[in-house]
Amino acid sequence: MSFAIRRIDHVVLYVADQARSTRFYEQVLGCTVARINEAAGIVHLRAGDGMIDLVARPAGIEGRNVDHVALRIDPWEPERLAAHLAAHGIAPGEVRLRFGAEGVGPSLYVDDPDGNTIELKGPAQG
Repeated sequence: MSFAIRRIDHVVLYVADQARSTRFYEQVLGCTVARINEAAGIVHLRAGDGMIDLVARPAGIEGRNVDHVALRIDPWEPERLAAHLAAHGIAPGEVRLRFGAEGVGPSLYVDDPDGNTIELKGPAQG
């Protein structure tokens, strides 16, 4: 294995009403808004060391509530990670900088055998 999972970095949930869901996570569960990305339509909520992201449910995905789960991994070695995934017949998505629980850092997406999207996330930069 070329890496180890440190923790769940964040989970992205589809919601029908972002304002209502934000109130629930703040008032009932004690989360706090860490950032709002209006361009992408995401409310990032701090949940302990991790995050819960709320995204308005797009048309055509009824029955799905989770967009993806992000796992923070160490070490972040994209070439070794790609080789490891390829050895299992998995073609990863492109490495891009994305926001997560630690801040902005590199990550890539893969799909599990059931089509669930998993984001493998490296450390924040800067």
